[in-house]
Amino acid sequence: MSKTGKVFSIVAAVAVVVLAGWFFFKFYFVFGEGVKAGELNYVVRKGYVFKTYEGRLIQAGYNSKNERNTIQSNEFKFSVENKQIADSLMRCTGKQVELHYREYLGALPWRGVSEFVVDSIISVEKTAVPVPVPIF
Repeated sequence: MSKTGKVFSIVAAVAVVVLAGWFFFKFYFVFGEGVKAGELNYVVRKGYVFKTYEGRLIQAGYNSKNERNTIQSNEFKFSVENKQIADSLMRCTGKQVELHYREYLGALPWRGVSEFVVDSIISVEKTAVPVPVPIF
């Protein structure tokens, strides 16, 4: 093998290793993980080629950036890889839930459209139904 062939082989090998490292870091490295709580709005299965489970959690809170301290809601959009977890969440729509999630730096089409992937359900609470109070 000539000297230029060896140099080309080394450069190509280094490029492949760097590209593989970038791909792993971008799509498989867990950047963060945590728990989000709120009212589960929906969980659906959708997609053109890869059918994935996607959901949305509504988190209520206060907006303290202005002087009136108004109530605001935040949306937490997530994907679910596990079919059993997705089926359980589909039956919890409208309930208060706590979900454990992993955050990636990029989304893969077969994993879902969100960088946030729910991997477990911590708790499910029924929402309080208002009891009518008779007026005398």
